[in-house]
Amino acid sequence: MQLHPITVIEIIFTVIFLSALFIVAILIPKTKRKVGLYVASSITIIVLAFFLIRPHWINYQVSIKTEQLHAYLKKKYPGEDWNITRRNGRQYNPYHLEVEFSSEKGWTYLYWVKDAANIKQTGFSVPDGDARIEGDHYDPRNW
Repeated sequence: MQLHPITVIEIIFTVIFLSALFIVAILIPKTKRKVGLYVASSITIIVLAFFLIRPHWINYQVSIKTEQLHAYLKKKYPGEDWNITRRNGRQYNPYHLEVEFSSEKGWTYLYWVKDAANIKQTGFSVPDGDARIEGDHYDPRNW
């Protein structure tokens, strides 16, 4: 398993922070040491829960935003078929969804979905060899 550099940096800083927290908890006077260790352990559990829950939360949010985009496209382009995907990886925004319409093969339109009322077309890609600058589903009003 290869970790993304952003993930490696997050892990390194988290380990340094938690290590410093436990060192401080051990160095405080004996009367307060037990409380310090409880606090350090509690913070460690919260941080671990954050790292375990975050990917699932993002996937859940993306599924909701995909449904919202599907409803938006169904209203805007009735009778059309499309495929909604997203790029995987930490370097890509998970809320930018790519749409390829079946009537326009090779063209990919990028949509940003904040919520059902705020959906914007933020970009598009042209297939190799196509001389057109604007596709059939290009929406400059939405930029």
